[in-house]
Amino acid sequence: MSLALARKYRPKTFADVAVQSHVSNTLRGAIARQRVAHGYLLCGPRGVGKTTLARVLAMALNCERKRDDGEPCGECTSCTRTWSGSSSLDVIEIDAASNRGVDDARDLRERAMYAPSGDDRYKVYIVDEAHMLTREAWNALLKILEEPPPRVIFVFATTEPQKIAQTAAPVLSRLQRFDLKRIGPADITRRLATVLAAEDVTASSDALGMIARAADGSMRDALSLTDQVISIGTGPLTAERVREALGLVPEDEFIAILDIIGSHRAGEIFTTVNRLADAGVDFGVFLAGFADILRAQLTVVLSGKADGVSTTAAASLAERKNLFSAGDLLRMISAINALEPTFRKSGQQQLLVEMLLVRMALLDKTVLLEDMLAGLGNAADASAPSGGSAGVGAVRSAPAYPPATPVARSAARPPNATPRHPAPPVRPISVAAPSSPPDWAPAPTQAATDASVQEMKRAMESTARDTNRSRMTPEALREERLGVLRQKDPGLGAAIDALDLELLD
Repeated sequence: MSLALARKYRPKTFADVAVQSHVSNTLRGAIARQRVAHGYLLCGPRGVGKTTLARVLAMALNCERKRDDGEPCGECTSCTRTWSGSSSLDVIEIDAASNRGVDDARDLRERAMYAPSGDDRYKVYIVDEAHMLTREAWNALLKILEEPPPRVIFVFATTEPQKIAQTAAPVLSRLQRFDLKRIGPADITRRLATVLAAEDVTASSDALGMIARAADGSMRDALSLTDQVISIGTGPLTAERVREALGLVPEDEFIAILDIIGSHRAGEIFTTVNRLADAGVDFGVFLAGFADILRAQLTVVLSGKADGVSTTAAASLAERKNLFSAGDLLRMISAINALEPTFRKSGQQQLLVEMLLVRMALLDKTVLLEDMLAGLGNAADASAPSGGSAGVGAVRSAPAYPPATPVARSAARPPNATPRHPAPPVRPISVAAPSSPPDWAPAPTQAATDASVQEMKRAMESTARDTNRSRMTPEALREERLGVLRQKDPGLGAAIDALDLELLD
């Protein structure tokens, strides 16, 4: 049985580990200068080299022909057994996902007390998925991590360091932490080209780029996908073969959907989505691919160069540079991001995709706010009359006042009694608008206006600082209104005092 590419081409030296030079150089320098720490914590996404670096560290520490710069030879018996993951007395790998309890931690602590198999060797414990350890297990390891036995080294690997910080924060101060980076598509493509050259397999650049993007920053995933694509047939690796093996949507479909959206042909969306559903397309993969196409189109609009797509797709997107504005593309990408949280849980994924694409096809083009305001200003200028002011010399009538509200009556006054002071009749007033301000009403100066504003501010601040001011209540408001009525009608006030009446609001 052939060995998987991810295992067959696992790096054997620090220099072979892709991208993680900030970690490999530090570990190699520590070995060369005899400054190896007793504990390390390697953090990062899956497939970026955490376990590989831990094994290379163990190989370098126990290598029989170690080089002066700290690199292992990768060929001696100790290096071969460590690299292949075979059983060894001095290198022990533990899966914390299945050995996570306090009893497992106590057993590890007791075994660590035994010396290595040789005086010039180190005992290395590699604990994978370290975030799965319980709080009690971490507490059982605290003492030995703080004061470990001589020539014993612990290497913890995890994809979720925040869980360790929540569960066992004191552990972090006892370990040297290294954060490994995601591997970019360019580095993955170069590594895949090297591996396929060693396997005597030819591949197109578009095919390697598609595998690199599908790997999502994981070198192990990229090698596993390459294994899958090689197994599907014979001959060179092509883009069509990669799409068939990985179930990817052809980029031509995305370009066709862009044309439908750009021409606002919303009715054709349903036919296109039905064709994709009949072909067995995963709509989650479809949305991810369509988002990549929209992002590439956005880079074309903004910088003139497509990014993250094949050469053929880049040429097609360049031809459609003027089909969408940057604002339109941002709105469509935001719509996909807004749909993503609920998409995976939905039982009607095809319907969600159809509604999303129809909404994009019906979107109006983005209009700049400055252009809209300028258009409104031009329309207002065109509608204004050209013969001066419209109101000069016009006769206007004073507004008719509504009938007066009857005042509250006392208990001793009949409701249909004639009021003492009948309201004068309201007559319309015609006033000619002056063509210029009168001489007796000069416009206020700027200094007078500023002084008035300052006076108002001082009054407001004084009121705000007044701690004795009372809160207006309904009772106080009623008393104030009744007091105003008594002031307007002195006879009413005298009658209330003489007869001891009570006014009703």
